[in-house]
Amino acid sequence: MPINIARYSKLISPKDTGHNEEREVRLLERCPPGHEGTKLIDIPTTILDASGAIIAWYLPDAITDATQKEIWAATDLLAPMLKKSIKADGIWCTNQEWFTPRSEMMS
Repeated sequence: MPINIARYSKLISPKDTGHNEEREVRLLERCPPGHEGTKLIDIPTTILDASGAIIAWYLPDAITDATQKEIWAATDLLAPMLKKSIKADGIWCTNQEWFTPRSEMMS
């Protein structure tokens, strides 16, 4: 694909929600989509950017339907813990209750 994913990733942030039209217009101007239209891919494929960096792999049927259902069921089991992990500020990764200091892990 004629897009440089490293350049694009430096221009965006986790705060980009796609709902700020002015921001989206500026991003499109700086990093146009660069595709030749929609292409149907139905075989295992590696998608590369203009520099040769891997953007994605498409692996049809790599995970069976039964395995996908098992994965979804397992993620349902995590839901209560994930809800509990989010602090008032909404940032789970700063909740000290969910992390063990390295010194405690080493003993």
